[in-house]
Amino acid sequence: MRIDKLLANMNYGSRKEVKKLLKNGLVKVNGEILKDGKSHVEPETDTISVGEEIVHYVKHIYVMMNKPNGVISATEDNHHKTVVDLLGEEVALHQPFPVGRLDKDTEGLLILTNDGQLSHRLLAPKKHVPKTYYAKIDGTVSEDDRSLFKKGVELDDGYVTKPAELKILISDTQSEIELTITEGKFHQVKRMFEAVGKKVTYLKRLQMGSLKLDPSLSSGQYRLLTTDEIKLLENDSPRP
Repeated sequence: MRIDKLLANMNYGSRKEVKKLLKNGLVKVNGEILKDGKSHVEPETDTISVGEEIVHYVKHIYVMMNKPNGVISATEDNHHKTVVDLLGEEVALHQPFPVGRLDKDTEGLLILTNDGQLSHRLLAPKKHVPKTYYAKIDGTVSEDDRSLFKKGVELDDGYVTKPAELKILISDTQSEIELTITEGKFHQVKRMFEAVGKKVTYLKRLQMGSLKLDPSLSSGQYRLLTTDEIKLLENDSPRP
């Protein structure tokens, strides 16, 4: 990678500011001053410093967020707050983006990363990565609904969903359930319940693949994934 691009990506300033750092002899690679911004370095093996500070290169970043209601799953929007707006500068500088999306009024587990390949694999229809949701339902959810969901239900546009696992927590005029699906059609959970004459009044994603939402994260909070958690996602979406 070019040294000027690396330093700009690591938030050491704009390309113009980085050029000035180089010109002033403040950048060293393996102990030697480097002034040419076009010079290529190996960020994972070379020792790079700016002044007295060692540059700790991070190629990919992986974030778990408990997405709050009212925030959209996007990197930017002219009218609404986005999940990226909730990130601190030290995380946002790596330019992570949401893996998939949660509706504006849906809460819960959202992964953000700048690892495009992993994101693609997690979202690829052929991978069938399961997603589990908790929901409150206006209407009595029954064993008949569970059986229908297990077979797949026809949505309003004629699409028949893949089999889904419905766990009934409370069956009453106001029900509570957990639902695991292996696809991600637009408003899918809400539309599945509409197909059986019921309405979702609250929706929260609890799990994606083997990764569960950290219960210690309050709404709107986030943290970096651990090495073990990243491995879980890698195992859920193996490379071809």
